[in-house]
Amino acid sequence: MGPPFHILAKKGDIAERVIIAGDPYRVKQISSLLDNPVLVNENRGLFVYTGKYKGIPVTVATHGIGSGSAAIVIEELVMLGAKYIVRLGTAGALIPELDIGDYVVASGAACIHNGNSLGQYAPGYCLPTAPSPQLTGLLIEKAKSRNAKLVVGPVFSSDSFYAENPEFAKYWSERGVVAVEMECASLFALSWIRRFHSAALLIISDSLVKDKSVFLTANELKPRVELAATIVLDTLVDVDF
Repeated sequence: MGPPFHILAKKGDIAERVIIAGDPYRVKQISSLLDNPVLVNENRGLFVYTGKYKGIPVTVATHGIGSGSAAIVIEELVMLGAKYIVRLGTAGALIPELDIGDYVVASGAACIHNGNSLGQYAPGYCLPTAPSPQLTGLLIEKAKSRNAKLVVGPVFSSDSFYAENPEFAKYWSERGVVAVEMECASLFALSWIRRFHSAALLIISDSLVKDKSVFLTANELKPRVELAATIVLDTLVDVDF
């Protein structure tokens, strides 16, 4: 592979430990928890910051919306040296046990066969879309240590934000899926292809099964994001595998 076309940084600018998020506002918020964060990319609005947390280099990167954008960013972060990537994102609840503001650690990701930009990686086949067990286990441990209200379960990675409806929620919840988001399937599949560790911590910002009129804004999510970011940062600085 040649140099990245979108993340215009160089090796050394990107840490081995990386948090990715879709929203540039959220990336900026997370980066504020680092010591001396430096903006190492702003090309295409994909803001990427690198700083230190507890003395260990960490990068926080914007992956944009959806699988296609996320796959490009993830591929390029790995080209630049990323070895542990955790998605810190939002999701819609598909089960009544999840309240808005709760957290989900994704144990896997369902997706439309050959959708989510994955079809070109293995045409005609279903790629493994499970996160790294060691990193996911450590993430669960850190979330519990912070008393986060947490569900561990599979998510559905959707290509279409506005295609969801009550029938969608019923269909996937009956198949054991707890929440819907847009990028985890690509992250997890790529982690096996490119040989890096992956995990995801998601904040429930809305529900497809109750309180359907409520959708938390970036500002309303801010305290939840801060707790989630602390959990993910504590996880990343403790990796020893």
